[in-house]
Amino acid sequence: MKIAVASEKNQVTQHFGHCINFNIYEEENGCIKEAISIDNPGHRPGFLPNFLNDLGVNVIISGGMGGGAVDIFNEHNIEVIVGTRGDAREAVEAYLRGDLESTGSVCHEHQHADEC
Repeated sequence: MKIAVASEKNQVTQHFGHCINFNIYEEENGCIKEAISIDNPGHRPGFLPNFLNDLGVNVIISGGMGGGAVDIFNEHNIEVIVGTRGDAREAVEAYLRGDLESTGSVCHEHQHADEC
C-alpha cells in the first residue's frame, strides 16, 4: 500500500493543493518499508488527485482539502484522511496502527489557503 502525505517538508500541510511536497510511504505488513519525497508538480484543479493515482497511491493524508479533490480521490477509491497535523511519518505510523481518523473537514471555497 502507498500512503501519500501532503507536506511542508516533513510536516503535514494544512492545505493539500498548496503543499511543497508529497511524502510517499510504502507499507508492507503494517510497517513502512520505503519513504520518498517528491515536489508538488503544481496546483491545478483536478490535477493532483490524478497525479497521485498514477503513482499508485492508496491513501492521502492532509490537514485540509477541497471538495473537488476529495471527489476525484473517491472516484479512484483512494482513502482521504483530512484534519491531520504534525509530523508526516508519525501520521502514517498512526494510520497504520489504526489511530488516525479523518475529521471530514473539507474546504468548500478554493480561496482558503490556511484556514481549512
